[in-house]
Amino acid sequence: MTDRETEQRRGIALGIGAYGIWGLLPLFFNAVGHVSPFEVLAQRVVWSLLLVGALLVMARRLGALRRASADRRAVAILAASATLIAVNWLVYIWAVTNGHVIASSLGYFLNPLLNVLLGVLLLKERLRPIQVGAVLLAGCGVAVLAAGAGEGLWISASLALTFGFYGLLRKVVTVDALEGLAIETVLLLPPAIAILAWLRVSGDLSFGSDPSTTALLVAAGPLTAVPLLLFAAAARRMPYAMLGLLQYIAPTLQFLIGVFVYHEPLTPAHLICFALIWSGLALFALDALRHARRVVVPTAAPAGTDPHGHPVR
Repeated sequence: MTDRETEQRRGIALGIGAYGIWGLLPLFFNAVGHVSPFEVLAQRVVWSLLLVGALLVMARRLGALRRASADRRAVAILAASATLIAVNWLVYIWAVTNGHVIASSLGYFLNPLLNVLLGVLLLKERLRPIQVGAVLLAGCGVAVLAAGAGEGLWISASLALTFGFYGLLRKVVTVDALEGLAIETVLLLPPAIAILAWLRVSGDLSFGSDPSTTALLVAAGPLTAVPLLLFAAAARRMPYAMLGLLQYIAPTLQFLIGVFVYHEPLTPAHLICFALIWSGLALFALDALRHARRVVVPTAAPAGTDPHGHPVR
């Protein structure tokens, strides 16, 4: 197995881990549904920063963090990505706790298609003919579901756009996953502290009100940081279009939770959408298998770089 294949397999495993956790998050956010979405967002930032800081110290990577922080271009990109992910978190938390799990899942069904589009248009990645057909099938499925989504469409569009461009920015920035997340959370810390202070003054702060709520809010840190770290690491190790395929894991889990756990309405449009999307995924899988059998000796990445030519740190 070549270094390139090994890196791509690692990327696939990391991506599956990230999207598996994200797919189960509706269960967590409904458990803290009595807490203000703004407080949940702020607590995510605070506890994520503490966790990431501890990881940096244990891994002895504070020097790498200082070097990354000195790169003005990288910090500017991370400021933009931090803003996008904060908006994404807030919309998602509100949607899930207000009975819009299926609309949220639609947003993440749209997101992989957006990633494929961004990969082709901006990163000059190419799709084989069968892959084009698979994307069209999935696109038709999402279009059918979108037509029946009604007022939840703004939720779906917001989630797809914010996370799609977040992933693109994290792919192009020359900062590793851990240092990048640390910088993002540091940039989000001032508004997070301001939100918590405002809630405390107004008497609406839930943290500390009871042990179970407090424990859940603390858990928001690892539940936020771990999948983001896995995602950022996966994005650096595999083609962006392939990453788009793995993203169907999260919305599928969310959709199933919305239907079978929270009993949100399941319409014929949902059934048609699923049939088309999974048909597209079957085509992608078949094409990937056929292509892998034809490739005897793939060209390895240059020494000292990952499969995309980025320096290995």
